[in-house]
Formats: sequence, structure tokens, C-alpha cells
Amino acid sequence: MKHVLLLGWLAVILFFPGCNAAGPHFRGLEATTVTVDGSTFDVRVRGELAEAIRTNSEYAPGFFPIRERAGKAMALVSGCEVREVRGDQAQATGILKCGKGPRSPLKTPPTDLDCTPVRGSEVQQIGGTSVLTECEPGL
Repeated sequence: MKHVLLLGWLAVILFFPGCNAAGPHFRGLEATTVTVDGSTFDVRVRGELAEAIRTNSEYAPGFFPIRERAGKAMALVSGCEVREVRGDQAQATGILKCGKGPRSPLKTPPTDLDCTPVRGSEVQQIGGTSVLTECEPGL
């Protein structure tokens, strides 16, 4: 019985390498980790496409707020305008419009943020309440 359990765990470890593994188009690229409004993404850019994989846990996020945050993360890393974001709460692909010439350098996210809770976004969880927040760069 112990051997069966050991083989089962070994199969899980070998065949499921990780939640933030790059998609086929982005394999082999280093990820840049960015946090936007409480969501953390590993972002990879190749050509006119970007991929953002959310690596933090959040309670039942809908795709709309995640899509907005993933688009901001892709723009921050690529230095390009993000025309469209497709995907789901875990993995999003962005179509970039970079224009002609070199890409803008990676912009450093602000270190000081002024955040306020979004009214009506409270979600009861085990051990507390979760709320969405809107943040702006601090002065």
C-alpha cells in the first residue's frame, strides 16, 4: 500500500510541474513577476503577444477584474499598449500594439499606494471578510 501511495505522489510531482508553467508559445522565456491591485502575475512577452499567469490565491475572482489587472501587468512589462486580453482567471493572453521602434523600458511600479475598499465588494470567508480595493500611486 505504501508503494502505491509513493508512486501516486511521484506521478503528481512529475506530470504536473506547476501552476505557472508557460504556455507553448512562451516556453523558454523568463517570467517577470508583477503585482497589480493585489493580483500577482508571471508575465512573458514574445513578439506581439503577452501571457500573464496569476500566481496568488484569491477567493473566487471573476474574470473581469482579473482581465483588467492582467492587462495592466502586460503593459507594464512589455511597454506596449494592450489591445485585447483573452483567457480566464488563471491564465490570460494579451494582444499587444507596440508600434514601430524599440519598446519602452520596464516601468517600475509605484512603491507607495493609497488604497480604498470598493463599496459593496465584501465577501465573507472563513476567518474574515475579503474586499476589492482600488489603489492609486501615493504622493
